[in-house]
Amino acid sequence: MGHVKRKTFTRPFPAGAEIVSKKGSEYAEWLDRNGKKQSAPVTTGRDGSPRVRVEARTYTAIYRDGRGITREHATGCRAKRSAETVLAKLEQEAEKVRSGILSATESEMAKHQNAPVSEHIDNYIDHQTAKGVNSQRVKNTRSRLLRLADECNMHRLSDMTGDALERWLLDKAEHDDRTEKPMGAGARNGYREAAIGFGNWLVKKKRIKTNPFSEVPKADAKADCRRKRRALHDSELQKLLDVARCRPLQEAMTVRRGKNKGQLKANIRPEVRQRLERLGRERALIYKTMALTGLRKKELATLTVDRLELDVEPPHLVLNPNNEKNREGNAIPIRSDLADDLRVWLRDKAEEVRESNGQSGQHSEEELIYGLPPDTLLFDVPTGLLRILNLDLKAAGIPKKDSRGRTVDIHALRHTFGTMLSAAGVRPRTAQEAMRHSTLDLTMNVYTDPALLDVAGAIESLPSFTLGEGPAAAVESATAALKEGSSEDESSRLLAPVLAFNMHRSGQSGSTPVKMAVPDAAPAELLSRAVKSCYDNSKGPLSIADNEPFESGRLDLNQRPLRPERSALSRLSYAPIC
Repeated sequence: MGHVKRKTFTRPFPAGAEIVSKKGSEYAEWLDRNGKKQSAPVTTGRDGSPRVRVEARTYTAIYRDGRGITREHATGCRAKRSAETVLAKLEQEAEKVRSGILSATESEMAKHQNAPVSEHIDNYIDHQTAKGVNSQRVKNTRSRLLRLADECNMHRLSDMTGDALERWLLDKAEHDDRTEKPMGAGARNGYREAAIGFGNWLVKKKRIKTNPFSEVPKADAKADCRRKRRALHDSELQKLLDVARCRPLQEAMTVRRGKNKGQLKANIRPEVRQRLERLGRERALIYKTMALTGLRKKELATLTVDRLELDVEPPHLVLNPNNEKNREGNAIPIRSDLADDLRVWLRDKAEEVRESNGQSGQHSEEELIYGLPPDTLLFDVPTGLLRILNLDLKAAGIPKKDSRGRTVDIHALRHTFGTMLSAAGVRPRTAQEAMRHSTLDLTMNVYTDPALLDVAGAIESLPSFTLGEGPAAAVESATAALKEGSSEDESSRLLAPVLAFNMHRSGQSGSTPVKMAVPDAAPAELLSRAVKSCYDNSKGPLSIADNEPFESGRLDLNQRPLRPERSALSRLSYAPIC
């Protein structure tokens, strides 16, 4: 028989509480925030500090489930009678499980039906956080699920249906109230992915039987792509690096008003000039590193000097799994010229730190890496890097959008990296590994710009083949040979490869009437052939020797003189017309 009770727990000793003795026990007395006097027994915590034992405000039901296991269920009721009503329902379900009316799984699902969906979402987010999912991804998932629960009227698990989600997605494809324009296919697929992941977790935790969102169709992101990126040409990338390095100083030196407006005549203090030159150099290095390694913005922004291996062969960097998208901690090779640039950058950066007496004083020489503390960021990547890139593109004369509506943004540098790999003839599987993609299709079809590939050059690199002389040329060659006095055997040999086999010539495979009289002094080659007075249905090997007239002393098979019209030139009428 189950029962209900208020459970007790300990809490820190209240501020300003006094210890008094009651019936031989110590009690703490204090005033709560409402000014009401409170009293609770005093106990000692694990660390030896005083704590107070208080009673919960709601009742907990304690009962045996259908498998005979003692369970505790928070009723959420402050009244004992209401808590006993909840206990009675739980015991009825346990009785149905014991009698076989309900399965244990169905009984567990029934307990979650009345809980708000927001509570299940919080539990799912806790599960994602415990798994170590990227914090930004967890934040986006929670935001999307709460929006779906609110706008699709999913207040309980029974309200979650695939039709409700599908109607919502179709409505947002026409108009999104938040942006005042239609929602793109990629964004809609993000909401669909969050809902399906949430449904799969509910099924795994036995809170629902099936995922209601599994049959919701996916939008075609290729047909409705709102952000199409393009890769930069080699000349464009070089121009971008040059402008990025010079623009901070040029902008500071540009006169904004007066007769010298627009000219580089502003006076700059030496320390300011040095700082702006260093800023431009860092910005150009950021662009170059992203274009030659394929690093994402966050991966580069969180890259520390202890992750660099520049003095080994080949030089490379090792990403922190917590900061990488696929959470694998991959090693990224670095080009030799980029490695040289990074060595010089780190050397100058370490010199500046030593001059300013900064962090280096907190570490010994053995703890320093490239003269810097291990946790020093390689670059100070600004949060407004996209805005800076747009200004650099404008200064370099590189269009933000091309004629096809494709744009250049920070992630386009990663597209540039993938395109350069393909243009350089790198094998697709190697390019996939360099891009750290899960599928080859993503590398070849999404991150490779076909407009920049040298398709014509690739076709020109194919091996060349010659067709040789055609039948007409062979005939002319044989005729010329005969006129010069060449033998019939030689002319026949010249024409043999280009003449078609004749069905009326002896030896041709197929159903051909054979009426041959074998001469008395026939050679062994003729005797080895099967000679029949009926149709020959055998299909033996086809060869030139079997299709030429047998000649022995200039006689045919019937011991008749070989006529002149049976010569090689007379047989040209059997050749196909090409």
